[in-house]
Amino acid sequence: MNPNLGHQSASPTAALAEAVLEVISGALASGAFVGDVARSLTSDRVPLERPKNREHGDYATSIALTLAKSEGKAPRDIALVIKSGLEKVSGVASVEIAGPGFINITLDKSSQGAIVNRILSERENFGKVKLLSGVKINLEFISANPTGPLHLGHTRWAAVGDALASVLAAAGAQVVREFYVNDRGNQMDLFGASIRAAALEIPRPEDGYQGDYINDLAKLILTQHPDYKSLPEAEGIVAFREAGYALQLQEQKDVLDNFGTHFDVWFSERSLHSGDSLSKSLAKLKSQGHVFELDGATWLRTTDFGDDKDRVLIKSGGELTYFASDTAYYIDKRERGFDICIYMLGADHHGYVGRLKATAACAGDDPEYNVHVLIGQLVKIMEGGQELKLSKRAGTIITLEELVAKVGVDAARYTLIRYPVDTPMILDVDLLKRRTNDNPVYYVQYAHARIAALLRNASELGVKVGIEHYDPELLTHERERELLGGLAQFPEVISSAAELRQPHRVARYIEELATLYHGFYNDCRVLPMGEEKASAIHATRATLCEAVRQTIFNGLTLLGVSAPERM
Repeated sequence: MNPNLGHQSASPTAALAEAVLEVISGALASGAFVGDVARSLTSDRVPLERPKNREHGDYATSIALTLAKSEGKAPRDIALVIKSGLEKVSGVASVEIAGPGFINITLDKSSQGAIVNRILSERENFGKVKLLSGVKINLEFISANPTGPLHLGHTRWAAVGDALASVLAAAGAQVVREFYVNDRGNQMDLFGASIRAAALEIPRPEDGYQGDYINDLAKLILTQHPDYKSLPEAEGIVAFREAGYALQLQEQKDVLDNFGTHFDVWFSERSLHSGDSLSKSLAKLKSQGHVFELDGATWLRTTDFGDDKDRVLIKSGGELTYFASDTAYYIDKRERGFDICIYMLGADHHGYVGRLKATAACAGDDPEYNVHVLIGQLVKIMEGGQELKLSKRAGTIITLEELVAKVGVDAARYTLIRYPVDTPMILDVDLLKRRTNDNPVYYVQYAHARIAALLRNASELGVKVGIEHYDPELLTHERERELLGGLAQFPEVISSAAELRQPHRVARYIEELATLYHGFYNDCRVLPMGEEKASAIHATRATLCEAVRQTIFNGLTLLGVSAPERM
């Protein structure tokens, strides 16, 4: 059995789950347990939670109820066996049975306080887990057309996608951030025709692009290529299209860089058509037996795997469909060695979920493992009690650049990340400008800055901070116990955020940790006052504060938000 729960590279929860599993394994070996459920149990399936009422211990488990039916015994009898085993584990202070068979576990002060040693040993690596170790993930997000500025919908993905990539990497995955550039098709020709019309000062196409940015592009292109005005229409549209494409794509890159979102790969849709990707993907699908010919067209039988209808790959006239590009792109990702392909799509793309999963199945993959699709809901931006809908420059909804100009990068990123993406959200500009505790990003950043200030004061007062000055036996106050428990949860939060693809869990966690810290700070005096000399309790509490600061820093860093030391 594990000799000490408090000195584990695993989190306290994971270490305790392992200890419970060892107790159950021992009971199986002795014949006390005989059931199939106990034999097939793994540590990740041991239910453990932190009770809201601290009188119920540091952890509670309902494992006895889980085993009862298979063992043919009352849950309380099973709990007695587990209790007896857990009481022998070093680091467990007490074990109590409650109700029909719930087991409440209290750790000793040393085991509870050892989380601080771990945090200050691991520093920026604290919270990282091995859940996805060795897994290669392609995370595609934003993927806007290079025909206009990035708008508010793209902004949500720019924040959430980047944070999700960081969370997945913290869980051990090899992650590639990828932007799919939709740089072919009719919308690109309309883009070129719109810029040409603006340059020639003639009416733009009725279904073309109408924002003021089109005028800006036209003027800029003409300063570099004044001869484009005299080109024949078809040739002129292509010339303006290509020049506008290059300028607009670079602007998107610059805006995203300023927002703190950086891509590893900018994948051009055109590259699928200029190389052999399409022919290779078609050959792959044919080899799996899901391609058929009908009415002169080439189809993929996606209905074999739950899609609402079969999909055309090549029209009867020989023209490739958008679906052919989507299919080739997925297969290209898999050929590049990615185990999991995550797609982050807009609210109007629900129909893509079924066809993407069916495509994966048609390619011989496991659609439940190899493909994961996230659908982001809409964002409203409010200012002065009114919804802002129009962009002065884009002629449509507010752009990423305009939002950043209003509230700043940190406030925009944090707020967009802290809500589940499958729910609509309202972003209140007035709230995000306030330096008050009802502004979530200010609340968390202030906690970090407050601790940094306290540690500066500690140094001036001669209070030593560090593992060598930390004695967990001195931490007896309930607020200290709560704070230690909160710190211990960070690795579990990273695991769940990665597994569920929900980076908002990190934001909510550091908000809760900040609340626990403020409660501790109010009730537990950290620094000596007046003529009082620095003592071991001051050093221990100040070291606990440093562990909290480091954890908040790590959480903010995962979200791509700064952790200021002064505010």
